[in-house]
Amino acid sequence: MKTVLSGVPEPAFDTFHMGRSGMDLYSKDIGAKFVDIGSFAAYVGGSPTNMSVGCRRLGLKSALLTAFGEDPVGDFVAHFLGKEGVDIRYSPRKPGRHTSAVVLGIEPPDKFPLMFYRDNCADIALSIDDVLAAPIADSRVFQFAGTNLSQEPSRSATLYAAELARKAGTTVVLDLDFRANQWHDPRAFGVAVRSALHCADIVMGTEDEINAAMLSDAGAVRLTDSQISDARVSGDTAGHVGSLLELGPAVLVEKRGESGCRVHKKGEPPQDVAGFPVTVQNILGAGDAFGAGFLYGYVKGWDLHKSARLGNACGAMVVTRHGCSISMPYWDEVIAFADERGGL
Repeated sequence: MKTVLSGVPEPAFDTFHMGRSGMDLYSKDIGAKFVDIGSFAAYVGGSPTNMSVGCRRLGLKSALLTAFGEDPVGDFVAHFLGKEGVDIRYSPRKPGRHTSAVVLGIEPPDKFPLMFYRDNCADIALSIDDVLAAPIADSRVFQFAGTNLSQEPSRSATLYAAELARKAGTTVVLDLDFRANQWHDPRAFGVAVRSALHCADIVMGTEDEINAAMLSDAGAVRLTDSQISDARVSGDTAGHVGSLLELGPAVLVEKRGESGCRVHKKGEPPQDVAGFPVTVQNILGAGDAFGAGFLYGYVKGWDLHKSARLGNACGAMVVTRHGCSISMPYWDEVIAFADERGGL
């Protein structure tokens, strides 16, 4: 993490996030099959966007580099982020592009059919010029998502941003964010992620995402059509963790749902961090809430275990709620939640 020297101004931001944003339409009919949904609730979503809101609600100074279409959906997203206090002044409008959308069915505990509408979307058009116009290096942490790398020009812009941040001493955090239907070939996800790891200090992802990051023609991991559709990828997770750490990051945080998480550091045994048992309503957004909590602890200089424990608490709270960004917990409520269950 960037060290602040005596007499040198502190960074303008604690966290600077880059990547997708959009409108989320969540089924209001919990448990109903998708064909039987009668109405939806409108929220704001997108992995880095959710994380920026989560960090801001915990009390950090957070900024977001995304892009909006010149459309009412973009107005909706920008208005929400402005109310939340996330700095979006560097997020451009993209003429001729649309702000993306997601439609979600909710059939707990394990069915959450998800449809992305991202054709010609604005955030995938983020460019190197957009990166140069944003003070990404003036932050303690720069965080981006794997989906950023799925298409150009966002791919090159994101890699360039990570290079700038790393050169400036800003901690670079990659959330793997594997969305199989956003890639022309799921193996391309692994190729793109591995190309970014030399710039990453910390990587976060689920077991499936870690395995997907090592997909290749020669690899042991193979995907069936059904696995591609729901992003479930099996494989030698422990071996893949080691391979990913060899490519550059110092820390890999494996998000494990109800089991909490597992923190991997190069050359050290993994450390399991317990979660907080709750009744699940909706799992979408929980990983982003985890990321926000973890980043809060990291920025504040906490050890990895305590940071991950706060991340687990944030994630546990969000799975009991309906939306993603709108459900990110505030500092006082997450600390109260954790204290009632053994503390951090």
